[in-house]
Amino acid sequence: MKLSAAVTALCIASATAFAPQSVGRVSSAVYNNNNPFGTKSLEYTGGSDPNNANYVKLSDALQQGDTERRKAQDAADQRERAAEIRREERLKKIKYMTDMPDDRPAGTVDEFMFKEGVQDQLDKLDEDLVGLVPVKKRVKEIAALLVLDKMRRKLGFETAVPSLHMSFTGAPGTGKTTVAVRMGQILAKMGYSRRGHVVLATRDDLVGQYVGHTAPKTKEMIKKAMGGVLLVDEAYYLYNAANDRDYGQESIEILLNVMENNQDDLVVAVAGYKDRMDTFFSYIPGMMSRIGNHIDFPNYQADELVKIAAVMARDLEYDIDEDAYAVFKTYIEARMELPYFSNARTVRNAMDRARMNSAIRTFDKYAIQGENGGVCTVRDLKSITAEDFQVLLDDILNSDSEKRIFA
Repeated sequence: MKLSAAVTALCIASATAFAPQSVGRVSSAVYNNNNPFGTKSLEYTGGSDPNNANYVKLSDALQQGDTERRKAQDAADQRERAAEIRREERLKKIKYMTDMPDDRPAGTVDEFMFKEGVQDQLDKLDEDLVGLVPVKKRVKEIAALLVLDKMRRKLGFETAVPSLHMSFTGAPGTGKTTVAVRMGQILAKMGYSRRGHVVLATRDDLVGQYVGHTAPKTKEMIKKAMGGVLLVDEAYYLYNAANDRDYGQESIEILLNVMENNQDDLVVAVAGYKDRMDTFFSYIPGMMSRIGNHIDFPNYQADELVKIAAVMARDLEYDIDEDAYAVFKTYIEARMELPYFSNARTVRNAMDRARMNSAIRTFDKYAIQGENGGVCTVRDLKSITAEDFQVLLDDILNSDSEKRIFA
């Protein structure tokens, strides 16, 4: 009993020795949440961000999650349904093609040629272009492919849009632009082109002068040509092998991307001299691989150029005298030996000069000399004589060598 009391007294003494001086202050510190190190303890007071939108209720978050899951499930169901429909259509088409007899009439080729207006365009090509037999043959081959493809589609056969991008190589004045226009119209008639127009572009139309200028210019020209044909004349000037920082490379990359991804709505045709175009393709193999139709335009012969002159005269409602053709052929043969000969363009320039000579001759005869009281006839207004072409020939034969190239 005495031992128990002693132990109790000893515990009380120890507690008193180690206890704080004021129990009240300890209690106050505890209840006031004071930090024993002299600073205020951290207290959670909830979100202090004034933007209350950052805090979402749990119920709202769960509801939003359910909505997103339902949308994802609906999208998956729609894709599965679309795939099922495609499978059904595919099986239906297979059965249709299997049951179709091989001797079923598919229509005549001539019917499609005339109905779609393709034959009319080919006839115009024969009228507008003298000679160029290989070119016309190649154009007709492309037209045949399009016609037969159209007939296959009508019967339900699987078809794919053929590569219609083209390369025209040849000297100036050989009819490259004319063929491009006719091809655009043929494509429009056959439904492979929405508009069938031709947009002619050069380096100046596609390549900018400073950083960030090339892409907008190239895309603007592509936008103008959409639904038709973009004819890039002298395309090799787009690439400068001596300058890695030339802006033309950016234009080429844009064209390559469009040729690959928009071939069903745009036909790109590149044109230029054959040797330079071959070099250009060696530098840009991606361009070569995207072009499926390469057409080479040969130079005209003298007899063909005489026929071209007759066609131009007919279109302008002029009559060339029979004895004038021989003089014109002599002029053309001499002009072909000089630099800067441009085939049909040279003929056009010659015809313009012959018309001017005819006008000068008629004006001098009736206005200056006063023949027939100054009254001229319809024949006088329409006639181009040998004298009118002789002036051109004399310019070549009589002028010095340094000026002959301008004759």
